[in-house]
Amino acid sequence: MAETQMTLRDSISGSIKDAMRSKDSLRLSTLRLVSAAIQDRDIAARAEDRCDGIDDPEVLSLLAKMVKQREESAKTYEDNGRPELAERERSEIEIIREFMPKSLSDEEMKTAIAAIVEETGATCLKDMGKIMGQLKTNFAGRLDMGKAGAIVKGHLGG
Repeated sequence: MAETQMTLRDSISGSIKDAMRSKDSLRLSTLRLVSAAIQDRDIAARAEDRCDGIDDPEVLSLLAKMVKQREESAKTYEDNGRPELAERERSEIEIIREFMPKSLSDEEMKTAIAAIVEETGATCLKDMGKIMGQLKTNFAGRLDMGKAGAIVKGHLGG
């Protein structure tokens, strides 16, 4: 089954080669970290009998997690008077975000959540997991799950 569409994995791999050619060390080291994280997840997926490794939605989820980690690190560095390290974290965030789809605005997120709540017939907080699962599947890497959780709770009267 030949895939004609370029995967995120291919895109990241191509960018690593470009960064090597242009001798952009920050970009190269960041993309190598991303690639290593993807390979780690692939190994874990193979242990679960998923021979192809992780798919693009899982890669997006991984990228979102990496961005969140760097945001937290940047804040910690800022709080501890290390602006140069915080700036490096923010630079890495920009590089990682290049491979992620545009995030949903708060308004788009509310609309998407309302649609899923209606579609699933969710009425109480017990249904929250089902809604969050669908959000994760449909909008991988495009929304802040913490923020989404608060909006879902509001919808379900929590």
